[in-house]
Amino acid sequence: MQIRTMELFKVPPRWLFLRVSTDDGLVGWGEPIVEGRADTVRTAVEEMSEYLIGKDASRIEDLWQVLYRGGFYRGGPVLTSAMSGIEQALWDIKGKRFGVPIYDLLGGPVRDRMRVYAWLGGDTPEDIAASARSLVASGYTALKMTPVERMEWVDSASKVLRAAELVAAAREAVGYEVGIGIDFHGRVHKGMAKVLLKELEPLKPLFVEEPVLPENNEALLDLARATTIPIATGERMYTRWGFKDLLARGGVDIVQPDLSHTGGIWEARKIAAMAEAYDVAVAPHCPLGPIALAASLQLDFSTPNALIQEQSTGIHYHEGSQLLDYLADPECFNYKDGYVDLMTGPGLGIEIDEAKVREAAATGHQWHTPLWRNPDGSVTEW
Repeated sequence: MQIRTMELFKVPPRWLFLRVSTDDGLVGWGEPIVEGRADTVRTAVEEMSEYLIGKDASRIEDLWQVLYRGGFYRGGPVLTSAMSGIEQALWDIKGKRFGVPIYDLLGGPVRDRMRVYAWLGGDTPEDIAASARSLVASGYTALKMTPVERMEWVDSASKVLRAAELVAAAREAVGYEVGIGIDFHGRVHKGMAKVLLKELEPLKPLFVEEPVLPENNEALLDLARATTIPIATGERMYTRWGFKDLLARGGVDIVQPDLSHTGGIWEARKIAAMAEAYDVAVAPHCPLGPIALAASLQLDFSTPNALIQEQSTGIHYHEGSQLLDYLADPECFNYKDGYVDLMTGPGLGIEIDEAKVREAAATGHQWHTPLWRNPDGSVTEW
């Protein structure tokens, strides 16, 4: 079962898909992407393919070790995202070879369905409340929102109060039975994170995500001591070695590895096992496409400490194409009452509409991360 071809497709809204075929006719799909750096990751995958073509596709761990250790320089978003998409495709092939879902190859399912959350958008409290009620009416039991705007190192009380006002509107609209996650998106510096957490705590958030940037993770322990809100982070961290110090130091309650960035399915499963040993939950980050979501769910179904799954339906910057557009069967995720039922198809459990992918790749995309500046002209976090 040798790797025969590796094809890459840059498709709207901001994704990169990888198709891997073998000499015995199997095809696997992966999603190697750094949002805003699709062409950079494409080049990394193409360089890695020079080693992979002709190799045994079933030797996933060995190929991963070669790509990781054999390059001398290792880690980081570009290299591990390239490896992640390759690894996903190889697991897809292996599952199809044996006719079983990937989670069966990782020890079997530990749950019958996986809870997912929906993105909650809106610029005013009224919009937030209306959107929250609509999403809950459609079955979601958990929502996530980003109520913080661009932030300076120390910023105004009005921005803090506005963030609290938006979260309060959502909470008042849906009550306390619905989980509301809050994403600071790495926009907030340590001094303002303390202020915001204190203001938001009475609203009982499900968690606060990336209260500080990952390069400032040493601040998490102090923040955790100052709040009862569970703290989540990890979307911009790579491989188990990137999570090692975070877990050992403490201050995190939920790790959020992204299976298209952190090294793939098996690497994320190793991170989840490390987290379980520290009594920490896992909620895979996934504002991406259907392949990344399918990979994340394969992890969730086989991971005891998996808490909740992000998915990109309704994300505001996915204009022109949506999560389910590239699937031959959009019902494969089977959203119901805020959960996804156990997927039973082989491999990733999805069937990509290859004709649609090839057609969309002819258009491609040029998505780049927005650049934000403060009123004084200095660059700030998006």
